Amino acid sequence: MFDDDFNDDEWGPFEDTLQRYEEVRRGQSATILDEEEFERVIEYYFQNSNEEQAMIACEIASTYYPFSASILLLKAEILTQAQKYGQALRVLDEMDQHGFSNIDAVLLRADILMSQFKHQQAAQWLEGQVASFDGKEKTEILLELSDVYDESEEFDAVFNTLKRIIKIDRRNEEALQKLCFWAEFTERLDESVEIHTQLTDDDPYNALAWFNLGAAYQGLKMYEKAIDAYEFCVAIDEKFEFAYRNMADAFMRLKYYEKALEVLEKHMEIGKPEDVIFEAMGYCWEKRKDYNRARQFYRQASQLSPQDDGIFYKIGETYTREKQWEKAIKSFSVALHLDKENASYCMAIGNCLMELNVKSEALVCYLNAVRLKPDNKTTWVSLVRGLYIAGYYDEAIMQLQVATEHCGQKGDFHYLHSASLFGLGKAKEAMLLLEKALVMAPGKVKLFTELNPELLMRTAVTELIGKYKKSKKS
Repeated sequence: MFDDDFNDDEWGPFEDTLQRYEEVRRGQSATILDEEEFERVIEYYFQNSNEEQAMIACEIASTYYPFSASILLLKAEILTQAQKYGQALRVLDEMDQHGFSNIDAVLLRADILMSQFKHQQAAQWLEGQVASFDGKEKTEILLELSDVYDESEEFDAVFNTLKRIIKIDRRNEEALQKLCFWAEFTERLDESVEIHTQLTDDDPYNALAWFNLGAAYQGLKMYEKAIDAYEFCVAIDEKFEFAYRNMADAFMRLKYYEKALEVLEKHMEIGKPEDVIFEAMGYCWEKRKDYNRARQFYRQASQLSPQDDGIFYKIGETYTREKQWEKAIKSFSVALHLDKENASYCMAIGNCLMELNVKSEALVCYLNAVRLKPDNKTTWVSLVRGLYIAGYYDEAIMQLQVATEHCGQKGDFHYLHSASLFGLGKAKEAMLLLEKALVMAPGKVKLFTELNPELLMRTAVTELIGKYKKSKKS
């Protein structure tokens, strides 16, 4: 209810009002202020954080205007701000006794009950008041009710209340925006499709309804239908930024990277530069294997978000695809500097160092990855694989024992153990472990064969692998 701060241009006339009020307060004036002047004085003191003087002004005003709804409401608001909830409720009760039907008083009572953690009472109060109001005021009460249900974690009730608002006002922006979120949160996307299909049938130029329909389809992974809805949305409102974002994401999910880029470029024309847009464009170019252009957009994203380690990691990934190992290491190192606890970055640097034949430093990186994530199978696989490539077969087997303690028995570990035993010349033991690995994880045999392709020259190895490939097919 309180107005914004008083304008300087109005200060002169208001200063006269304030001076007259002071004379009334001291009993030095034969005239009184009118109701609106008292309201302005109360608001002035309240906005200047002088609740005591604001309350005194309320009490004085009440002696002259005892049945003023606006002054009673101001008094209730001041008491609420001071957390004197019981007194505030008594003032609101007085308003009810005088028959004052006021939307601000209804909402204030609900706020007080919420502040007292009486969520159920607040909801019951608002539900009881809905029928007493129409139009915009009714939707205000229902929006407040949806917030109450949110606070009390009655999430389906939030969704249902928003549906009630849309029936009254199908273009209520706040309700439509919230409905989009709650449809996904409550996993009522199918229902959201029904609601927004009906909305768009009844009101085909409702851009927000088309957007919500697209979002519901997207949540259901029906990307083609989502794109159709977003296209209707941007046809109505060509500056609807989130529709372009979601449409681009849908195209990317369908692997239509060229179309995604077209949509993202349109977003760039109407919106401010954002790191997520540049990053998405980089991703599309990366998928199209134009790594140089991908890096250009990733770098633009990093300029807007220089602390985002993930972007530097993606830049490094583009270099690895071009086998530019040294440049990749530089990018991965920046990512690791920003997030020193990221095991994936350690492994990425280690992989590049292995490609450059700097094996000792690579092994240090793998050890750091294991230290950071000792219960992660991937870190152990990287370390043991590195030890194997470096020719440390005994150490590889020892580390596999530790890996098993942390991660349990894994087919990957058996393949690595088998390869290490072959490296030590223990072919019989190696074959036993290879068969164990094939039983446990036949789809992971590539880990074994890529480690040392020469092992496939052994007839016993190829026959054993062939046996399990055939059994897998059958």
